[in-house]
Amino acid sequence: MTAEIIATLLTAVLLVVGCLGVIVPVLPGSILIVVGLLVWALTVQAVEGWTVLAVGSVLALTGMAASAVLTGARLKQRQIPNRSLLYAAAGAVVGLFVIPVVGILVGFFVGLLLSETARQRDLRTALDSSWVALKAAGLGIVVEFGCALAASSVFVLGALVLFLTA
Repeated sequence: MTAEIIATLLTAVLLVVGCLGVIVPVLPGSILIVVGLLVWALTVQAVEGWTVLAVGSVLALTGMAASAVLTGARLKQRQIPNRSLLYAAAGAVVGLFVIPVVGILVGFFVGLLLSETARQRDLRTALDSSWVALKAAGLGIVVEFGCALAASSVFVLGALVLFLTA
């Protein structure tokens, strides 16, 4: 096997893991995608590789930024403090180990709900703000995942062009 084929397979694996990392935020999804595209571009040393790196990186990083901005704007609009998000993140880590598969989401929600209940002293209001935060995080994930898929599609097209015109 040539280095180009090995790099293409490795990049494909990194892109799949990166896309999964966007959905299950244990891995740095968009960063893995950019790293995979960089590995491929450095290995193939062709116009296709550099074009895929440029376009794919812009897409992946745009998705990551859009996710942060969309989620942050929603949370700021509802005046949910960073402290509550810290408790939500801690809950997500605990949930990851306590409940397989869905524990990260359950832990995030429980941590956020407990923090918001302590802050607002009202369970109904805390449930409402926790639900809004969960929807905001979900919207961010959907946008980032769409951009990750677009970056992966750019790679597939670039790889096809590279290998079919070689």
